[in-house]
Amino acid sequence: MLSATWHRERVRESHGVAACLLRASLGLAEWPYAWAVAARNRSYDNGKSPIRRVAAPVVSVGNLSVGGTGKTPLVAWLAQWFLDRGVRVALVSRGYGAAAGESNDEARELALRLPDVPHLQNRDRHAAAQQAIDQHGAQLILLDDAFQHRRLHRDLDIVLLDGLDPFGGERLLPRGLLREPLANLSRAHVVVLTRADLLGPEMRDAIRKRVQRLAPHALWLEAGVRVDRLLRHGSLPATANQTVSDGLSPAMPSIETLRGLPIGAFCGIGNPAGFQRTLERLGATIVGWREFPDHHRFDAKDIGSLDAWSAELTAAQAIVCTRKDWVKLDRGQLGGRPLWALDISLAWQTPLSALEERLEMLGPRARDVASATTTKKTD
Repeated sequence: MLSATWHRERVRESHGVAACLLRASLGLAEWPYAWAVAARNRSYDNGKSPIRRVAAPVVSVGNLSVGGTGKTPLVAWLAQWFLDRGVRVALVSRGYGAAAGESNDEARELALRLPDVPHLQNRDRHAAAQQAIDQHGAQLILLDDAFQHRRLHRDLDIVLLDGLDPFGGERLLPRGLLREPLANLSRAHVVVLTRADLLGPEMRDAIRKRVQRLAPHALWLEAGVRVDRLLRHGSLPATANQTVSDGLSPAMPSIETLRGLPIGAFCGIGNPAGFQRTLERLGATIVGWREFPDHHRFDAKDIGSLDAWSAELTAAQAIVCTRKDWVKLDRGQLGGRPLWALDISLAWQTPLSALEERLEMLGPRARDVASATTTKKTD
């Protein structure tokens, strides 16, 4: 998958003949992509492509651009919100980047956060949602990364914008990072600006005003990143539905340990710059840095390379990665240094009352699903 860092460094900010030719070629490729996206959306808008429903209410979490925007922490927050109110939740996603017969990194990470919540991965998300209702008794479906998946009706469409690059370079793929035009943000019911804590008030306000012009009826929210703890690698699941141990120990260092600590850091996520900024805000001194493509599957060669790289970082006292990468590495050390991961969650910076009102409205339908399922089993 395309990296936001790659686009910024190689496409937007580079100079010279090679950079100009790259931008020109990607710009030409943008046109057929734009035509295909427009044709697909028209098909749904005019009813030629049917939008299918399931009995349970559906909440979608997605983004307008490729790259990491903080979807997983929000999906986890939403799932826990409904669970706390007695609603049985199931997660449904496409399973991008998963090996045959396995779950992808996002499913493995969510399995650690929500071990009792079923997570179904299927390109046919309508079929997966129906399966979640029929086989798992789900009363509410959470769709992960589904703003562009219009085939399944959703009752609430939540779109995340990354504060570090909210509008995807203003261009569609592959010239920019936008999956569809900015005007299509008008379909969103809720827009969340993530990593808002990295922006000043004037920048946040400018983004909010532009979004309000694009999606005047959408609820606006802002969230930052909160680092809850450091994780040390333990045993990992073979599938997303197994119970796991996260390998925590009472001797695990606190977040404050990172302040002034020389570390090596690596990640394989859509927006590496966000992870780097988080480490810097924690006060860590990054003496070595590596990036991998989003959803990267670390094989033996990669691990060997990371081992050698870590061993060469003589000043580093620890190696730190994201939780998304951590779930794919069954190791406690790299290059003789401890391997840690950041466990992060959302830190809401705007009141949640309006969002919670919208979520509460889905409750009656969820209870109706439970009643209908019980009646069907009795019959």
